[in-house]
Amino acid sequence: MLSEQSVPVVRATLPAVGAAIGDIADLFYRKLFDAHPELLRDLFNRGNQANGEQQRALAGSVAAFAGLLLENPDERADVMLSRISHKHASLGITSDQYTIVHQHLMAAVVEVLGDAVTPEVARAWDEVYWLMANALIALEARLYAAKGVADGDVWRRMEILDRVEESADAVSLVLGPADDRPLVPFQPGQYVSVQVELPDGARQIRQYSLSAAPGRPGWRVTVKRVRGDGQPAGEVSSWLYANARKGDVLSVSLPAGDLALAEHDGPLLLASAGIGVTPILSMLDHLAAAGATRPVTVVHADRTPDDHAHRQEQLDLVRALPDARLHLWYEEPGDEAPEASTGRADLTGLDLLEDLTVYLCGPVPFMRAVRGDLLRRGVPAEAVHYEVFGPDLWLGRQ
Repeated sequence: MLSEQSVPVVRATLPAVGAAIGDIADLFYRKLFDAHPELLRDLFNRGNQANGEQQRALAGSVAAFAGLLLENPDERADVMLSRISHKHASLGITSDQYTIVHQHLMAAVVEVLGDAVTPEVARAWDEVYWLMANALIALEARLYAAKGVADGDVWRRMEILDRVEESADAVSLVLGPADDRPLVPFQPGQYVSVQVELPDGARQIRQYSLSAAPGRPGWRVTVKRVRGDGQPAGEVSSWLYANARKGDVLSVSLPAGDLALAEHDGPLLLASAGIGVTPILSMLDHLAAAGATRPVTVVHADRTPDDHAHRQEQLDLVRALPDARLHLWYEEPGDEAPEASTGRADLTGLDLLEDLTVYLCGPVPFMRAVRGDLLRRGVPAEAVHYEVFGPDLWLGRQ
């Protein structure tokens, strides 16, 4: 909770800070990377910095957190903080890095807002920052402790045991330990970070869902090559697609992520689009291996059947479940998928059972549309879980 003296100050200045938060975020990152260029080279996603998504995500999360402190002082922003802390834990973020961020963020606030930042205002926003930072530090410490590792010690050397072409632009890699340490357990729906050294020497990191169930001989990730289409192509996905081969060794983090399949018998709706199918596959694989009998509705949308990575595997897993149904939408179904609907996913005709739990993964517009449909049909917001890869531009609206 904000202190009594800070509440009126933050309330009075939030509109001004909110209006300038984009400029503050831009300046913050410039200051941060000028002082610590290694963070841009080896930690932050250079593509998201170039297109401004990381700046917008930071601005949205800070503004949303401040608003929650004012409007719901007795509640924690658990969903937002959990998602951020899992991303940070998958990157090996440590508590000392929050001090570095604080230094450059507050400097950016002062520079952008100028004389409006009185000592009283600076103290109040300093308190907002450390309330959020300390909550994240505590959550991340618990995540590290649960894995039995020191803070930030999440990186492991993993050998590529197999490589399979899943579509024209997607390849799956099965990973196993390159040393004598055993695989760490994970929950269906979680992800790992993969770090690769690019031709310019940068060691960039991206997250990939584990696309098969826990308990398999290796961890499987599925990488979709991100084509530019007028924007910079995906650096890491393109490198892995072109270069990763059986026998190669990669730096891979311990599993993380709060989109984890809940263990109960209630009905499920698993909805995905594009490469968002990957965490859904892990859930389906786990359900099939466990002999689950719970009702499962599976929705997937893609451009064409050929673009649908793991298409046959998903069909087989749904058939293996006694009470599961698959609904497919393709923008261009062609003759290969007579059972599919044409166009974008539409849940209007689907039966939604009581006590439904929903998991979504795919492009943000798809998830926003599906979530909106579900809420309008009476599904509680807390029953709808989702995963976003890259900066979460949706944070402030959840």
